[in-house]
Order: sequence, then C-alpha cells, then structure tokens
Amino acid sequence: MDVAVDKLYQALGGDKLTGKLGEVLTAKELKYVQLFGRKGRILRNIYVPKDNGETSEIDLLYITQKGIFVFESKNYSGWIFGDEKSQKWTMMLPNKEKHSFYNPIKQNQTHIKWLRSYIGEEIPLFSIIVFSERCELKKVTITSQDIKVIKRDFTYAAVRDIWNKNKDCLSGEEVESLYKNLQKLTKVSEETKEVHIQNIKNRYSISEKESACLKKMIMNPEETKQEIENKKVETSVSENSEPDKVCPRCGKKLILRTAKKGVNAGKQFWGCSGFPKCRYTE
Repeated sequence: MDVAVDKLYQALGGDKLTGKLGEVLTAKELKYVQLFGRKGRILRNIYVPKDNGETSEIDLLYITQKGIFVFESKNYSGWIFGDEKSQKWTMMLPNKEKHSFYNPIKQNQTHIKWLRSYIGEEIPLFSIIVFSERCELKKVTITSQDIKVIKRDFTYAAVRDIWNKNKDCLSGEEVESLYKNLQKLTKVSEETKEVHIQNIKNRYSISEKESACLKKMIMNPEETKQEIENKKVETSVSENSEPDKVCPRCGKKLILRTAKKGVNAGKQFWGCSGFPKCRYTE
C-alpha cells in the first residue's frame, strides 16, 4: 500500500477505506431485512451538518416505522475487545499483534448527536456497530438496550430484535418524507466535500500527497478502495510468488507464506493467493 495512503488510513481510524466496502455489504444485508417484512429506506454516506459549520459523515441509515437505525461499519479481522464506556478498543491479529482504535460506540454517538439535532428529538435512533464476519467479538460488553455490536451476518437478527421491542412511531408517509429530507445530505456539493476534506487535514496535519489521496477517497471511495486492494495483491504476488507457481485448484498464483502457529510454526509453505476462498497449500 502507498505510504501516504497507509498513513492517512491510520489517521482516519484504520478503516475508512475498507469501511466503504463494509457499508456496501451491510446495505446488502438490509435487503434481506426488507425481504422479511421489516421494510425501510436505506441511505449511505450522509453528511450531517454540525453547529460549527463542519459535517459528520454517517456510514449507513435504515429509516423505518420504528425509527432510524444508525450503522457504523468496521471491516476489521482478528479478535475484538472493548466495552461501551472505554475510549479505545483493541484488535488482536492471529500473530498476537495488537492495534487500538477509537470506541465505535462513541463514534456513532457523535453521529447520532448531530443527526438528532438535524431531525429533532422525537424520532428514536438505534446504534448498530457492524464488524466483518472475518473478526471475532472476543470480549465486547454492552449494557444499553438501543446499542448493538454485531458481526455483519447478524444484521437481520439485530434489526429484528430492536424492531420487536419498539412500537411504531412513524407512518409510511412520514418514513418517505424523512428519507427524502435526509437524502439531500447524500448529494452534497463539491464545496461541502472540500470543506470536509480540509477539516480532516487540519485535524490530522495531513501532507499534500496524503491530501490528494483523501480527496480521491471521499470523491470516489469505491474506486480508491479497488486501487488499494489491487496494489496490495500486486505487491504480494511480485514479492513472494514465482511465475510457474499456480494453484491447481483455481488457477491463481501461489504465494510463499510463513506458518505462524501449530507444529509447523516458522516454516514456509506455498498458499493460494485466493485464500480464504481457496485454501490450497503445498
């Protein structure tokens, strides 16, 4: 990964780029929620105005007759540790390497604060923090009834649980009106995005090269995510593979890896670059 992008990625909390992919996948999960009768309207990348002239960007909203489900996407892997009140949470990778990140519940509480300021106090707002299926929520303690911390494949169950515990507060017409009102915040001007970029630059002392990465990321997040994933694959393949090493199962290149645990810890082996979909090794 490009050094500037990597530095920016860390400054923004470590998941701004892969989080975009997570938003797309979570939105797909909400399609199943709709299919099973808990209907609502989906919005992504909502720039909610703050009272200081800045904006707070919300990953995903699900607007329903029960209120609004506010999603914060974390596309992490590894073991996740944290509780509702801590300032920082911890992610531990299989090699025991640890990384801290800002409490996503607090992060979403800030989003909810400004969303509530924008739409009023009457509409219930439910906070759902969604992690990738690749991680394990090893020790996560939550006490509030209107907050859920889940893996993505539990999206339907989380929405259903909150749905069944709350009375209807909006009619179909009110849901549609609210959707149209908030939809305006997804179609912000180039100037608003530029200001959003400048605020992040000021907060994290970002260089011009990093600023260019940030601008592209915000203006065209899906393209940026794909480019970075391509760079990661190209680097991995070019450094660790041989032209004649091809997976006999799927045809992708084999990559030289090192076992991190088990009886073969420390030993090298060839593994398919299509892992985890393809688990061929030799």
